[in-house]
Amino acid sequence: MLQLVEPRLDWALLEGRMRSREDEVEDLMALLMEHSDPSAGPEAERHHIARLIACASLGDAHLWQDMGLPSRDALSLLIQRWFPALAARNVDNMKWKKFFYRQLCVKEEILICKSPSCAACGDQALCFGPEDAAARTE
Repeated sequence: MLQLVEPRLDWALLEGRMRSREDEVEDLMALLMEHSDPSAGPEAERHHIARLIACASLGDAHLWQDMGLPSRDALSLLIQRWFPALAARNVDNMKWKKFFYRQLCVKEEILICKSPSCAACGDQALCFGPEDAAARTE
């Protein structure tokens, strides 16, 4: 059984990106907090986890890697605990970083996909395929 693992971000790597893309971090945090579960823990803890995820989303690797987690399953467990309503919306198991940004675009009614639905898209393997631990891009 998977256990929750504390994320470990490389803040030195993310620091410059966080300054130049603070609006993006704020948008991601707002999305996460909108779907946070008050029963998961105090608001300060939910805010902290949301900030970790939002900042790590600026990284170059898979989100679970940028968060210093051992696997995508560990990230999924973390998201399910703190943001279960959002986790429940990822019914097709889209890669988390892509899923979060897609949710932001849907919220703003910005269509960025190459086709009207994921099922018809030629990039489906990039969004839904297995994640290689050695991969550096999501």
